[in-house]
Amino acid sequence: MVRVAVLDKDRCKPKDCGLVCIRFCPPVRNELDAIKMNGNGYPIVNEKLCVGCGLCVRKCPFKALSIVNLPEELEENCSHRFGVNAFKLYRLPTPLPGRVTGLVGKNGVGKSTSLMILAGVIRPNLGRFTDQPDWDEIISYYGGSPLQEYFKGLSSGSLRVAYKPQYVDKIPTVHKGIVGELLSRVDDRGLMKPICEELELNEVLDRELSVLSGGELQRVAIAACCLKDLDVYIFDEPSSYLDVKQRLSVARLIRRLCESGKTVIVSEHDLAVLDYLSDQVCVIYGEPGVYGIVSHPHSVRDGINIFLKGYIPDENIRFREGEIKFHVKPPMDRYVSDTPIMIKWSSLTKKLGEFTLKVEPGEVRLGEVIGILGPNGIGKTTFVKILAGIFKPDEGNPPPESLKISYKPQYLSAENYSGTVEELFRKALGDRFGSSFLDEELLQPMGIYKLFERDVSNLSGGELQKIAVALCLSRDADLYLLDEPSAYLDVEERFIITRIIRRIVENLRKAAFIVEHDLSVADFVADKLIVFTGKPGVEGVAATPMPLRDGMNRFLSQLEVTFRRDPDTGRPRVNKYGSRLDRYQKSIGEYYYIPSKED
Repeated sequence: MVRVAVLDKDRCKPKDCGLVCIRFCPPVRNELDAIKMNGNGYPIVNEKLCVGCGLCVRKCPFKALSIVNLPEELEENCSHRFGVNAFKLYRLPTPLPGRVTGLVGKNGVGKSTSLMILAGVIRPNLGRFTDQPDWDEIISYYGGSPLQEYFKGLSSGSLRVAYKPQYVDKIPTVHKGIVGELLSRVDDRGLMKPICEELELNEVLDRELSVLSGGELQRVAIAACCLKDLDVYIFDEPSSYLDVKQRLSVARLIRRLCESGKTVIVSEHDLAVLDYLSDQVCVIYGEPGVYGIVSHPHSVRDGINIFLKGYIPDENIRFREGEIKFHVKPPMDRYVSDTPIMIKWSSLTKKLGEFTLKVEPGEVRLGEVIGILGPNGIGKTTFVKILAGIFKPDEGNPPPESLKISYKPQYLSAENYSGTVEELFRKALGDRFGSSFLDEELLQPMGIYKLFERDVSNLSGGELQKIAVALCLSRDADLYLLDEPSAYLDVEERFIITRIIRRIVENLRKAAFIVEHDLSVADFVADKLIVFTGKPGVEGVAATPMPLRDGMNRFLSQLEVTFRRDPDTGRPRVNKYGSRLDRYQKSIGEYYYIPSKED
């Protein structure tokens, strides 16, 4: 058995706790302590002396220590470790020429680390962070696997890699200039015009990189990556900030890279997009921030289903207790006419500058979750702000002001808040803080307690998103409005949140509106859909809420995309464009999936 100890220095406050981890560590082997203080004043765990008793983990008031036991044979597969008591990665994905290798897993288990190693940004140290191996040793270590030739080419420079990083919002701090000029400089393949048209970038070619939105930066970064004529293309979360149409356009563009034998590796949280663009999938599992293990490659269907089931048969490993299951068919219309109406609105019109939003009349009943689908810039957020009372419509009757509403906005910022996460919750919730319902239904399932000692201003995008969603759902309200709650979250976090939303709405007889771009999440959580149509930035039309199947059919027909259902997990899968099933479903008008006779 190998012990892996990780210290989170962001949480550890040795001056405040008096190093209780050292005081409570039992002495072992010649009266040596397994935990000692290093020169910087932080505790250091000697993993060879540690007996894994867990006392330090339980005693640490800031939950800064993690100690896990792993099989000894796994230690032989260590690819990289960042330092003493730091994150450890076991194995690496196996990229293949002419194929797209997809990665799926929680945040913090090594997906981005794997991609940076394969991109040449990080050299794998095989766990020897104090004695960095040279390239010859690394190449020899991976002998007999495709990674041997891969690293041989990477070390010699004969294998050239294009890398699209995860955090595209940091690109303007590194690169300056006009978008069109930047793209033309990297256009080795002479495809700038068609790629810019496909990714809808023509309108931003004359703009400075520094003024672009997150979605525009994402598409520019993907275009720059695809325009280069290299051997390997690596994309870290390419669907972030993008709407459904843009995600599918990006997926088609990435897939075409393989047609000329290129090697492509993609990390993605949107399961429908991952399924659509991948040829093989590696599941990465482990303890976030502590260690990550890369599974052997599987077929796309098997790999994603393994992740949803939480069990890897060929390794006999269960990495999650419960399965993630989808509706086998759209939920029955449980909301008959005698179910009380929660909220009702008339025809509404709202004009913002050159943009006009028109909303058809609608109503929502107790216990309903309404999904909102549509492209970026079509008025979804404007509609939610009307429901929240932030905007007043120019025409029509808005919802009554007596309704108690809790709203989670699309864009989050912690710049103006100073204090810890716990202080934020205490201040926002008052007497509700500490209730057993909030603890069991929200804070524990979402892992909020682990963030209590962190300063809100230091949270990552995903952590800030979880805090915002938890605060929204913690408030005593009749109606919950959540604008893009899955942004920055990994697959498991997305489905944890959707289950929480469903339980709160159904058990407490509330209602919720969810703006979402991940179709798997929308399919999982929604009872009905509001589909937006129109021209982004000019005019948007919000249809009246309709049953899930009708709404999905209307929305997918606009995208000219069809879905089918996986027989094992019930998850929606995108049909390959022009395939036999794609053509057949379009001919009968069933874009969502082909219903059974029972439907």
